[in-house]
Order: sequence, then structure tokens, then C-alpha cells
Amino acid sequence: MKPFTIHSGLVAPLDRANVDTDAIIPKQFLKSIKRTGFGPNAFDEWRYLDRGEPGMDNNLRPINPDFVLNKDRYKNSSILLARENFGCGSSREHAPWALEDYGFRSVIAPSFADIFFNNCFKNGILPIVLSAEIVDRLFVEVDKHIGYKLEINLEDQIITTPDGQVYQFEVDGFRKHCLLNGLDDIGLTMQHLKKIQIFEENHKKSQPWLFN
Repeated sequence: MKPFTIHSGLVAPLDRANVDTDAIIPKQFLKSIKRTGFGPNAFDEWRYLDRGEPGMDNNLRPINPDFVLNKDRYKNSSILLARENFGCGSSREHAPWALEDYGFRSVIAPSFADIFFNNCFKNGILPIVLSAEIVDRLFVEVDKHIGYKLEINLEDQIITTPDGQVYQFEVDGFRKHCLLNGLDDIGLTMQHLKKIQIFEENHKKSQPWLFN
């Protein structure tokens, strides 16, 4: 998993509340259990004017010109600004996979669905909770200024705006450690690889009949 330390990125405003995981990545794309390849179909039903299916060439599909991520000013965005209860609905881990594969490193919202919130940390995305008032202010600023960027410093737990305004955010210490060091569940386990190997060797010696 890619570490998250300090990230500066273009902000895309998704001005909708209760965005569910089926909107983030529709159910027909859940056949794969690989973590990659979902980015082209993130927000598929909103990005395109036809129904998407696995294996389709997205370059040949009709684009919805009114959807925010299809607007030129928000191309290559890496920070998603959203409204309350982002990531509600089913618990599919494919949702953060799709956002990460699209290029988002962080999502800022007043609130998140719990399972989606947890899944973000496990997949290299930093979900940040800010008050509704601050989020409202950011939506106004993003709309007013083309190329609006934020700098997110995870170590110091601050967001800095282009005009120097600083917003503090909270993050669990263990989750912060994992993101800073790029550790997902597998990475955490592999930190104990030597102990695991020693256990396996001793287990084979003490109960060799299990390995015949």
C-alpha cells in the first residue's frame, strides 16, 4: 500500500449527500477480487450515458458532460470533497478500490458510513471528517477558483488551503501509523514474518505427521 504523508492535490466537488457504494462502483463490476482496474468505472452510472458492463471499452462510451469528474477543470483530481454519509449502502471493499484506482488519495466529508470509512484506511485512502460549515466553505472556494488545491499533512493532521487557512482533523493513532507507513492488513502481518517462520518450523518438528 502506498504511504500517505503529505499530499497536495486538485479538489473535485461531489455535491451530493448519501452517495452509496453502488454509485461509487456499480454491482456488475464486482466480479473481480483484484484491487486494480476499477478506476475507469468509478461512478460509472453518473460518468456515462449508457449502462456499463465489464470488458467494455470506456473510450467508446458516451460521456455525461454534466457530471463533475467529466469537466476539464476537475480532471486529475486526487482529493474528493463530498457531503454527509458518504459511502453508505453495501460494505463492498471495491468502492475504495475504485476511488484509489481512479486517483483519489483522500475524501473530505462531514460524515462517512462506518464500513466504508474503515475500508478506506485499509486501502491507502485518507477519509477526513470536517464540520458541515467548513465543508460548505470549501465547496464555495472550489467553485470560485479553477485549479483549487489543498495540502493534507497527515503527520500534523492539518489541511492547508491556497490562502493559508489551516483546518485540523482527527484520526485514530493506529490508522494514522498504518497510512504513514503504507501498511495494510497484509503488511502488518508481514512485519512478523520471522516469528511466523519460526512458529511454522517448530510446528513441523512437534507434529510432523500433519505435514506428510
